[in-house]
Amino acid sequence: QVQLVESGGGLVQPGGSLRLSCAASGSILRINVMGWYRQAPGKERELVASTSDGRTDYIDSVKGRFTISRNNAENTVTLQMNSLKPEDTAVYYCNADVAYYIGFYSYTGAYWGQGTQVTVSS
Repeated sequence: QVQLVESGGGLVQPGGSLRLSCAASGSILRINVMGWYRQAPGKERELVASTSDGRTDYIDSVKGRFTISRNNAENTVTLQMNSLKPEDTAVYYCNADVAYYIGFYSYTGAYWGQGTQVTVSS
């Protein structure tokens, strides 16, 4: 019913920048929350940044370096990552809390992108 497709990511040197993008498509009525999670090897998945109703939230370790932005008309969310550090290395996942329809009925659900690798290394 809903698909999230991510783009961006890759290999960058410490101090560099990357931009992640995520586009939601399908039978969407409304997207309530969009966010980015990451999971490093051997660690639990953690919420990095989220946006909802104009509010943005970040974990402390990325404040001042990462910026999340959203285009409601296009159902997209981006994560601009600056001053990247080796500890930012992880698989990054887009997440959205979505209200969607099937026929005459509406539903809500949480959806995930496929994940994109971000590697920060010299």
